[in-house]
Amino acid sequence: MRNEMHIQFSALSQNESFARVTVAAFITQLDPTMDELTEIKTVVSEAVTNAIIHGYENDPKGIVYISVVLDENTVHLTIRDEGIGIYDVEEARQPLFTTKPELERSGMGFTIMENFMDDFDIDSHETRGTTIRLTKHLTNSKALCN
Repeated sequence: MRNEMHIQFSALSQNESFARVTVAAFITQLDPTMDELTEIKTVVSEAVTNAIIHGYENDPKGIVYISVVLDENTVHLTIRDEGIGIYDVEEARQPLFTTKPELERSGMGFTIMENFMDDFDIDSHETRGTTIRLTKHLTNSKALCN
């Protein structure tokens, strides 16, 4: 059985923890391991922070969209913004690359996402925003119940 959740919220830094906790609460019905739960929460934090800081450049009028689909033992996450987009996705995926060195950003967000998830995809268009799609197959998950 498939189950899904969709949320949207203002692009404010304080909403990053809301997103992380909300996604974690939703996926707990699949009984992920603590490591899997921690990895998913970290990935959500990284993606939402990227949307707020890089996509909207801290413009609180921006909206961050998250969709979570649970399908058997798999978590599908989509985190999207309608911000400025990424000029060069391949460059942005390089470890330690950051467009905001003055903010002491580590440039490891995409690397973390790629390492913690089973599938990772970035779709970005300048001036139209960025969509990040992530998939995680849970190891000891219980199937969704009716």
